[in-house]
Amino acid sequence: MKKHSVLLLLTGLFALSCTQDRADVGRLVKNYAEVTIPAPDLTGITDNGKEVLRLYRKAADEVDKIYWQQYFGNGDAFLGSLDHPSEKLYAQINYGPWDRIDGKPFLPGYGSRPAGARFYPEDMTAEEFRSWDNPLKNSPYTLVRRTEDGKLETVWYHEAYAEQIGKIEEYLKHAADVTIKESVRHYLLQMIEGLKTDDYFNSYKAWLEMNDSKMDLVIGPIEALDDAVNGTKASYGAYVLLKNLQRTEELNALSARMPQLQRMLPGDPAILKTFVPGAESDIFSCNVLYCSGYTNAGYKVIGINFPYDAKVQEELGTRTIIFDNIIREKFNRTVHPVGKALLEDVYQPHVDASAFYWTIVFREIAKGLGVKETVNGKGTVAQALADEALVLEKAKSNVLGAWLCAKEAEAYNISALFHKEDVLTTFVTNTIRSTRFGAADPTGIANIVVYNYLLESKSIIWNPSGRYSIDFDKTWEALETLGAKILDMQAHGDVEGARAWIAKYGVAGPESQSDKRVLEQAGIPVDIRFSYE
Repeated sequence: MKKHSVLLLLTGLFALSCTQDRADVGRLVKNYAEVTIPAPDLTGITDNGKEVLRLYRKAADEVDKIYWQQYFGNGDAFLGSLDHPSEKLYAQINYGPWDRIDGKPFLPGYGSRPAGARFYPEDMTAEEFRSWDNPLKNSPYTLVRRTEDGKLETVWYHEAYAEQIGKIEEYLKHAADVTIKESVRHYLLQMIEGLKTDDYFNSYKAWLEMNDSKMDLVIGPIEALDDAVNGTKASYGAYVLLKNLQRTEELNALSARMPQLQRMLPGDPAILKTFVPGAESDIFSCNVLYCSGYTNAGYKVIGINFPYDAKVQEELGTRTIIFDNIIREKFNRTVHPVGKALLEDVYQPHVDASAFYWTIVFREIAKGLGVKETVNGKGTVAQALADEALVLEKAKSNVLGAWLCAKEAEAYNISALFHKEDVLTTFVTNTIRSTRFGAADPTGIANIVVYNYLLESKSIIWNPSGRYSIDFDKTWEALETLGAKILDMQAHGDVEGARAWIAKYGVAGPESQSDKRVLEQAGIPVDIRFSYE
């Protein structure tokens, strides 16, 4: 009888625990404000163009299936095992049982997220990988697997994901046959070859040359943030985009200034001379129509600078794409409300939508600037800094983007009406907001690093009221000093210095924890998620 009573008690407690856990997951879902991407205005788009967009989306859906395999495993079986709506929705947002904000499992029965996602065997040791003589092990486009006898081997992406890649190729081939734009056709055919071989140089080149289309497709293995082991393995993602022609024309005036902007950066001129950005760089203003895979996981980026390949960047340049509709939604739903909640009243008028937009523009431009090769023979910056490379690169782009934007605003080189103080205030507000992304990946760590540096330098002061004051002169000086510091670590491949620096600044302190509680109580979301009409 006692055993039966205990069993009933335990069953009741378990049910209560499940209910509480599910309530917590429901609360977590609210961290992401739902944004409906409306059906696009396709005025001026031919029937052929509309069919191309449909095929782009079909290809993007296959990319989503690849990404589930890269990050978690069998997504269909996993989602099918979840019967509670909040659990299933949050699993879809995160592409698995691990919260993108803090890296912890939000579902029972799961341990810590594998540091290398599904790119490496979970039982592989760092020493085993280092001592393994295989020139393909560091390729962004290979998986590391164990053979039947327990040895390591590499498998090309195009072999591992042959079924989905075959379908993507079919959709892109059909789109190439349908399009009336020769530049689009050439790009799609080159991308097919890239997907078949995992050699993307020609597809990158064709993409950069494709500048006469109202539509754009970014697709393939494009970002290495999921690889916390070596920071090299690229995750599959896709964006289907529609260009804002008028704003693109305005932004492209900056393209010719890329070499000049490189020379303007703070730091040792001898270091900055080691890289000259390609003259073919351009800037597009687009609305996101659809995204999938890595680009849809967790919080949403508001612009990209692509390709990431350093050789391509130097020889051909880059394309910066600013996501107008995402920037607008993020500012209205997160950045501006955070400023109202956490800044002293005198600074709140400086949180400006135009300043936010242009800070993002320059942040994405900054990704194509800086240092790509070490100055002391350690190879590329990515190779020399290993798993710390991505944190430094994210921090560099944030800091130097804001620094360049403020400098250009001060020189009246930007048509929009805002001032240097608006840039600095908006950047500070966005940095405070972005510490809520947590330390689960390099993007989150980079935001915490920058925030703590600003706090230590007294550029920002957390007052007993729980609100911030901003010292504009110190903030400007901190951005310049920090930007130069990061460029120096990158140029010298100082991985030990980078690790010590990240260990010092990359931990959220009591101020951030207080901010988090205030923003949660105010119901201000961490970020946004998409639904589609």
